[in-house]
Amino acid sequence: MMDAIAIDDIAERQRRFFRTGATRDLAFRRRQLEAMRDMLASREDDIIEAMRLDLGRPAFEAFSSEIAVVTLEIDVALKRLAGWARPRSVGTPWLIFPGKSRVVPEPYGTALIIAPWNYPLLLLLAPAISALAAGNCAVIKPSELAPATSALVAEMIGQTFDPEVLAVVEGGIEPTQALLRQDFDYLFYTGSTRVGKIVMAEAAKHLTPVTLELGGKNPCIVAADADLKTAGRRIVWGKFYNAGQTCIAPDYVLVERSVEKALLDAIGEALSDFYGTDPAQSPDYARIVNEHHFDRLETFLERGRAVHGGQTSREQRYIAPTVLSGIGWDDPVMADEIFGPILPVIPFDDLDTEIAALQARPKPLALYAFTADTARADKILETLSSGGAAINDVFAQFINMELPFGGVGASGMGAYHGKVGFETFSHMRAVVRRSTRIDPSLKYPPYKMPLRLLKRLVPWMM
Repeated sequence: MMDAIAIDDIAERQRRFFRTGATRDLAFRRRQLEAMRDMLASREDDIIEAMRLDLGRPAFEAFSSEIAVVTLEIDVALKRLAGWARPRSVGTPWLIFPGKSRVVPEPYGTALIIAPWNYPLLLLLAPAISALAAGNCAVIKPSELAPATSALVAEMIGQTFDPEVLAVVEGGIEPTQALLRQDFDYLFYTGSTRVGKIVMAEAAKHLTPVTLELGGKNPCIVAADADLKTAGRRIVWGKFYNAGQTCIAPDYVLVERSVEKALLDAIGEALSDFYGTDPAQSPDYARIVNEHHFDRLETFLERGRAVHGGQTSREQRYIAPTVLSGIGWDDPVMADEIFGPILPVIPFDDLDTEIAALQARPKPLALYAFTADTARADKILETLSSGGAAINDVFAQFINMELPFGGVGASGMGAYHGKVGFETFSHMRAVVRRSTRIDPSLKYPPYKMPLRLLKRLVPWMM
């Protein structure tokens, strides 16, 4: 763990290094990205083991959702970096003719990236890749709640990168506070809404631009005309992946009352297919990150009825994949994001009434709907705001690297992934180059043009 003096030092060293201009070279940026890719490939087994220790993550999930996605992010950046970084010519108005106008992507400088514990590699390194591709230096802060992964990342980054380019600061609240006191040029935070407000307040002291990737209660609407078997399988996969500790997981299901039982049966069948009759023995089911979060989640089981699951073991940090019925909007489980393997299923009779209720709630990070009716799907998308959305699937909006990933309102601000990530960590600078061969006197005092003529010419000149 770095102390405050060391944090001050690394931040200043990165500022000095950035001012040398070395990171503006695309070849330099490519070398950093290639080094990151080689690092991940060489330490694959170590990464999987660290996540098993921290979260009980199955190797399949650790590889597919962390190593593979981060590697894909690198590959996309390497393939398209030259195009992303190329200045873009735009039109030039007559008033400043002869001249040329361009939008030039430039790195901000130094970036601070603070990551959560639930995807401790992906949500730390994916934004770091965007920052490096854009030509920034970065300090990254892994979560202390995933200690094995945090230590491994610090070791790997320390062995692979010059700390003037990319450095790791480990620890809890005090190092984070020390980092937030630094005058970084960009700040990227993934985590809770509560802490996001603190981060934004600290950034405001330096007028530092921020991206906040937060969470929210992601609704999943299931209409009577949906393919219920497919809906059940996809909902179960998305909800109980990483034991529900996923910011874009379906938080609760709103199902048309006439098919509630059929959906619950489909969910039960999928649970049995995926995790067997005793998920505690399944090698493919993760665990809760720590006892504190276990205790918080266990209190949600005191209300409603467990249609499926409900078994717990504090010693093993195990909560079975659980589906609750008999839940209302005022129950504790519906107050905040669940962030665990508990899925309330709430029946509804009228879609318009449910849409009105959802419109009155904070905007979620994700919105899901299962329906065969295109018009109904369009209505849901047009009337309900969310960071991202998927129809007849879950997670699809995150998996596609061509799409931006980010929140809206209480679920965050800003976005990243692929080109959008590059642009997030880039200042889009407006540049005009003019010739001195022609310099019309029209704009200079004393103004000779009649105002009535100016009013007619302005649209043409601009």
